[in-house]
Amino acid sequence: MFGKLISTSGNTVQIELESDLNVSRLTALANGKQPTVELSIEDGRHITPDQRKKIYALINDFCTYTGYVPEEAKAYFKSMVEGIFNVKPFSLSDCSMTTASYMITTILDFMFHEDIPFRTKIWDSLPDDFPRVAMCVRHRRCAICLKEHADIDHVKTIGMGRNRDKINQVGMYIEPLCRVHHTIRHAMGIKSFMQRYHLKPIKVTPELAKKLHLGRLTDD
Repeated sequence: MFGKLISTSGNTVQIELESDLNVSRLTALANGKQPTVELSIEDGRHITPDQRKKIYALINDFCTYTGYVPEEAKAYFKSMVEGIFNVKPFSLSDCSMTTASYMITTILDFMFHEDIPFRTKIWDSLPDDFPRVAMCVRHRRCAICLKEHADIDHVKTIGMGRNRDKINQVGMYIEPLCRVHHTIRHAMGIKSFMQRYHLKPIKVTPELAKKLHLGRLTDD
């Protein structure tokens, strides 16, 4: 759904939606849980040439591997973006920077999931605010070199003699690293390592802990 931001006060916002909110539908989608929403601010900035270049490079890599033609692939991924992020039909000639970022995220996530290779230089040139660590955690890929079956590294190391399976890891910060980069991280120290590779660890939520089997979820 779309709407206008009316006011803000601390961490509380008031939004006027374009259409009435179907509460029963919202409750059904939340599956009995507390509904959550994502706020995306459209600031009027259009897709950049660099974003467009990355999108078409990824589409070409996808087509080279699968045999799809570029126009088919572009339409396919655009429909995925519209469905996943609830955005209106858009054009890559003048869409917003946010929508372009959604397109890059969607294509990369799909290619990770289907194990479709793409040019690593695209990954290396993504901006620092791109959710690369979160994406790599989902697919257990090294956040630096993309090697599969990465280890889950904790920013605050779990001490010797402590059983990871019995420790509540919710609230800890993690990133996925292959054995080589995991070793480098310990040799360099966490601060220098993060600065060198521009990584932003993600916080373990109860849902993520359950999905990754990161120890018990409560302290009792």
